[in-house]
Amino acid sequence: MTANQNTFEFKAEVKKLLDILVHSLYTSKEIFLRELVSNSSDALDKLRFQSISGTEITDKDLPYEIHIDFDEKAATITVSDHGIGMTRDEIILNIGTIAKSGTEEFLRQLAESKSEANNIIGKFGIGFYSVFMVAKQVTIKSKSYKPDEPAIIWKSDGLASYEISEMEEPMQRGTIIEIHLKDDAKEFAEKFRIQSILKKHSSFISFPIFLQKEKINTITALWREPKSSIKQEQYNEFYKFLSYDMDDPMFTLHKSVDAPIQFNSLLFIPKKNVEMFWMNRDEYGLDLYVRRVLIQHKNKDLIPEYMSFVRGVVDSEDLPLNISRETLQENSVFMKISSSVTGQILNFLLETAKNEPEKYAEFWKEHGKIFKLGYTDFTNLEKFKDLLRFNSSASESGNDLTSFEEYTSRMKEGQKEIFYLSGNNRSAIELDPHLELFKKKGVEVLYFFDPVDEFIIPSLRKYKDFEFKSADTKDLKSLDKLEDVIEDDDTTEKLSKDDEKQFSSLLSKIKAILGEKVTEVVESKRLKDSPSCLISADDGFSSSMQKILRMTHQEVGATAKIFEINKNHPLTRNLLKVFIADANDDFIPQTVMQLYEISLLLEGNLTDPHELVTRTNKILEKSSGWYVATKNL
Repeated sequence: MTANQNTFEFKAEVKKLLDILVHSLYTSKEIFLRELVSNSSDALDKLRFQSISGTEITDKDLPYEIHIDFDEKAATITVSDHGIGMTRDEIILNIGTIAKSGTEEFLRQLAESKSEANNIIGKFGIGFYSVFMVAKQVTIKSKSYKPDEPAIIWKSDGLASYEISEMEEPMQRGTIIEIHLKDDAKEFAEKFRIQSILKKHSSFISFPIFLQKEKINTITALWREPKSSIKQEQYNEFYKFLSYDMDDPMFTLHKSVDAPIQFNSLLFIPKKNVEMFWMNRDEYGLDLYVRRVLIQHKNKDLIPEYMSFVRGVVDSEDLPLNISRETLQENSVFMKISSSVTGQILNFLLETAKNEPEKYAEFWKEHGKIFKLGYTDFTNLEKFKDLLRFNSSASESGNDLTSFEEYTSRMKEGQKEIFYLSGNNRSAIELDPHLELFKKKGVEVLYFFDPVDEFIIPSLRKYKDFEFKSADTKDLKSLDKLEDVIEDDDTTEKLSKDDEKQFSSLLSKIKAILGEKVTEVVESKRLKDSPSCLISADDGFSSSMQKILRMTHQEVGATAKIFEINKNHPLTRNLLKVFIADANDDFIPQTVMQLYEISLLLEGNLTDPHELVTRTNKILEKSSGWYVATKNL
């Protein structure tokens, strides 16, 4: 800088930096007011520290307050505080040269960096200069807390130079910033505009903020208060202020963490899921504060997407940020906070599930669909497994829930797998032929009603030492070792040796009819009340997974399955009699196709029901004729 009495010119690199600040860095002009209020709060904090340290302070009886005034006609805004103030040297150091670290070093890094300026500019602490986005001239008046230091006045248009001199008129301790707005920024001299900015960004500053003598920040930063001093009614009031929800929260989590990083969090789980039909999926996140100043509204990186129902705030004392406070400077610190917050929520839910299962069931029924997306959180997968809930064959109704831990505690002796079956609802699954063997053996089966459940299982792989297995897979030999709990009361006469051979031939005939629609046709060892069913190969997609993939327009190809036939079902016995009498009878292919398509229909994979309906109508027509004939009607 070259001095000309009280006028100083900015260095060339400083001019370049100011241009970057004003035109490139900030995404929203309103940020300037947040920065100035934050600076005033810092000045008051520093003064409070000097005060409790026993330092002599001038004007020691002045209140710790921040005042904002405006003149709409003159298009001016004034921000003032009774903070620590600045001496002439401090103004030159902190304001005149922009940053202690030096602009040359900043510009060198900016030139060498392949990333955006946002990634490195925070190291230079120059948020004050955001004011020049809206100001054509700024005047700073400041009186240091140090006795006998004169009041200083600083003026600049932020373009080429600034003036600095001692004030002739007396001034109380603190700083006054007078802003003359540009023509395209006069909106910021309107009361409603200023008020909305302050409430959005500075509601929880610890010092009173007055706009034209009206106090703005009336809500206490509860997360900074000790839990023992806060009533649930206060939490409820704050939650409603934060979320605009009419109901009280379902759960409240208030934590203060000192190590390895220091931050406070106040989190809420709503009573109701507000995400209607999965709309507005991006509208989630926690409000990120640094020393009570809002840095980012709905920060999505603080919590994983499967916790998007959580509302609340996180406030860090020492989180490093870039100058605009809109992106994070040090990911490692931020990720530790994020990891800790996620852990807090999971631990709280585990504790609730253990000690208040009914309350946890309420949570699950409201937020379980979203929470299930946590199957991709491999860091916390074990905790996630313990929090999953499903309906099961052991449940009394479709509303009851069970955990993997509860399922394994009820497992049959010798059982090595956790079985599951998918369907639209409990009634549909309980009519599924695949369930018949499990009923006979008394083996519990988890019921999956939600399409995402099928995606969860491959990611989970195991629960403790038990693998997951779909009840519609081929290999269920492990169940052979288990005793039956329902005695086989089938009185169907056993087939003779010749009929057994004929039945084997019938299976070959069925395979010939179905062709490549199935991989093989075999006698069923699992069916009791149903004539047939389709079975997935152990290395193939389950029936419900195929349906889900088709619903999402993914090409799954023709997945042929095993067709199982119940030898002892009355329909099969009648079919066998027809086959023995005439292997080429038209009744056989009609019946086979009907059984096959009914099986597809039951598992939800019949893509075109027209042939099934037509065939059913013909069969009903013939059967009604036989019925009328036998009744002599």
